[in-house]
Amino acid sequence: MTSLTAKREAEPGFWLSRQYNRLTLKQRRTLMGYLFIMPFILGFLIWWLGPAMVAGYLTVHKWNFLSAPRFIGLAHFEKLVSDPILAQSLKVTIVFSAISVPLGLVFAFFLASLINSKFRFIAIFRTIYFLPSIVPAVANAILWAWLFNTEFGLINYIIRAFGGPKIGWLQDPNWVMLAFVILTVWGVGGSMIIFLAGLQGIPQIFYEAAEIDGAGRWQRLIHVTLPMMSPIIFFNLVIGFINSFQVFVSALLITDGGPQRATLFLVLHIWRTAFSSQKMGYASVLSWLLFAILMLLSFFVFRYIGSRVYYENPGE
Repeated sequence: MTSLTAKREAEPGFWLSRQYNRLTLKQRRTLMGYLFIMPFILGFLIWWLGPAMVAGYLTVHKWNFLSAPRFIGLAHFEKLVSDPILAQSLKVTIVFSAISVPLGLVFAFFLASLINSKFRFIAIFRTIYFLPSIVPAVANAILWAWLFNTEFGLINYIIRAFGGPKIGWLQDPNWVMLAFVILTVWGVGGSMIIFLAGLQGIPQIFYEAAEIDGAGRWQRLIHVTLPMMSPIIFFNLVIGFINSFQVFVSALLITDGGPQRATLFLVLHIWRTAFSSQKMGYASVLSWLLFAILMLLSFFVFRYIGSRVYYENPGE
């Protein structure tokens, strides 16, 4: 018996098990709670806070990966004012966001309304509409690069079949932004699912009461559906703007910022500055600029649009 007890005490988890059994129920629950949130805390510290602190340090240093960081003060911030490439990347990003986000919201809401029905094979249609949103970014970029190809792309093939002209989707600066908007709107499956969940959460009694009062389809949409869906619309709006300011993979793989910098989005400009030009200090400043823009944009949206959102139980 003594040898068996000694053997159990020698096991790696014996001491931990004994200490855990000594805890009260409240202490056990607290410990389990911290264990469950530990992956997030570690991810926040390693993948966000750590890089953010390094980026903050590099904003006042010059570093090219090879030599030691050299302090240069506010020189990087002074360069922001006179950087023409930055102005172009901001213009491209803002125009893209202003077009793609509203269109994406409308299209996602339309699809959610379309599949919010009970008919045969509805699960198949929901899956088909959702699949584009889970396609890997690289595969998605390769697919659309082929679809928009000027010579043998499927889109130009269809246009020419109806007698239309050949369009240089990825070579013409006047058309390339539209191509990226189409690419983005195609992948609104995630927003569609959120809209669908919101639509299915609206009590049917509201529609029945509106119908008794003589409200038509459009009146029910305006006076019942949209107010009840305003928190979901607001959420998708905020997430849509944040995502639209972080376009990178498709721009890098499809056009590499061209033609004539017409798709040089801000994140792509940051990546080029850091890894092509090896200017990590200035790239860090650009990264913090992107963070500041998203913070100001989020504040504006919450301040001027969030106050118009209808909440059924605002006090809870």
